[in-house]
Amino acid sequence: MSFKDFQLHQKINAGVAACGYTIPTPIQKEAIPPVLAGRDILGLAQTGTGKTAAFVLPLLQHLLKGPRKKVRALIVAPTRELAEQIHENIGQMAQHTGLRSVAVYGGVGKQPQIKTIRDGVEIVVACPGRLLDLLNDKAFNLRAVEVLILDEADHMFDKGFLPDIRRIIKQLPRDRQTLVFSATMPREIRHLAEDILRNPVTVQINHTLPAPTISHALFQVSKTKKTALLKNILTEREMASTLVFTRTKHKAKSLALQLQKAGFSAVAIQGNLSQSKRQQAMDGFRDGTFKILVATDIAARGIDVSGITHVINFDVPDTAETYTHRTGRTGRATRNGHALTFASHDDNKMISLIERNLGKKLARERLPVLVNEAGGHVSEEKSESFSRGIPSRKKPSTTGRGKNRSSKAASFDFGVGRRQ
Repeated sequence: MSFKDFQLHQKINAGVAACGYTIPTPIQKEAIPPVLAGRDILGLAQTGTGKTAAFVLPLLQHLLKGPRKKVRALIVAPTRELAEQIHENIGQMAQHTGLRSVAVYGGVGKQPQIKTIRDGVEIVVACPGRLLDLLNDKAFNLRAVEVLILDEADHMFDKGFLPDIRRIIKQLPRDRQTLVFSATMPREIRHLAEDILRNPVTVQINHTLPAPTISHALFQVSKTKKTALLKNILTEREMASTLVFTRTKHKAKSLALQLQKAGFSAVAIQGNLSQSKRQQAMDGFRDGTFKILVATDIAARGIDVSGITHVINFDVPDTAETYTHRTGRTGRATRNGHALTFASHDDNKMISLIERNLGKKLARERLPVLVNEAGGHVSEEKSESFSRGIPSRKKPSTTGRGKNRSSKAASFDFGVGRRQ
C-alpha cells in the first residue's frame, strides 16, 4: 500500500513526497480512512508509530474545502515540545496547500501568538494552560472549530490537565469531529473518550508492545552505584545518541551535571527550563552537539529524534506501559535500538510486570567493576536473577579508557545548575 491509495489531494501528496513518506505505517493505514470518512477515532499506538501524520493528513484534506483564515481545527498537546513538533510537521505536510497553523504554549510571550491567530490560521496546536489564557482574554474563540484532536491524552491526565480539557471542550461546537490519540489508556482517559467521542472507530496498533527492533537488557544495581554504572557504560560502549530517563526533574538536572563534569557531552531537559533553553537542548541533541539527553517522562513527551540508538532507564518507570513509551524512542524506522534498565531489588515487582508485558525476560547483564568518584574501585555487586534470586558467580571484566567520552564537558548549562 502507498499513500496514493488514500486518494489525498495532489497538494497534500506533494507534501507527503517532500517528507519522504512512501509506505504508510500501521496506525496510518488503519486510522486515515475512517478519519477521511468523518468518523471519530480512539487511536492507541506507541510512540514512533507515525500517528501525527495519521491525523494531520486527513485533517488537511478536510480543511482544503471551506473558508480560510479562521480557526477550524484545534489540536491539544500536553507539552511545548510536542505542540511545536506537531506544528512543524503540519508545516512540512501542508507546504503546498496554503493552510497555516500556529503553536500556542506558555513560557513565551502571548502577543506574537495572538497576532498570528488574528492574521489568519486554520489550525491551532495548543497546550491547555496557554490556550485557556488566550480564550479567557478573548483573544479568539473556538466557535468555528470543526475538528478537535487530543494527542498524548494519557499524559494530559498525568499532568492534571483533564479539568482544563473539559473547560476547553465546553467552548467548542457540539457538531464536530473528535480524534483522541494515546499511548496508554488509563481509566480516566477511557471515561473522557466515552464522554466526547460519538460512535468512534477504535484503532489499536500493539500499543503495549515495544518495536521488535529493540533489544532489552537489565542491570541489577544498588541505587548508590547507578551513576558509576552509567559512566562506565557510556565510556565502554558505542552509543551515538543516548536518552536517559530519571523519575524526577531534580535528578535529571543533577545527573546531567555529573556527566558534564565527568567529560561527557550531556544536557538535561526538564520542566523548569525556559522555552529557549529547552529548544537549545533539543536542537543540540538532534544535531549531535550533545550525545546524551537526560529527561523525565513529562519533559520527554514530544521528543522526536529518529536516530536515538540507546534508551537507558536510570530509574525504572512506574508502569509497564511507560516502559514501552520510553523504549519506543529508539529502534525507529527499522533501525536497531537498545534499551538498558538499571534496577534495584525494590524494583522486582515492576520488572516482573514489564517482562509479562514483553512476553519474555529482560536479558541480564553482569555489572562491570565500577569506578568511584575518587578514582578507586567500589566493591562489585553480583548481578542476580529476578526470577530466582541466585547470584551470578562469573568474574567481572575490567574496563578500558573511554572510547566515547567527549574530549571536554559541554560548554552550555541548560538549567543543570550548580550544587549548593
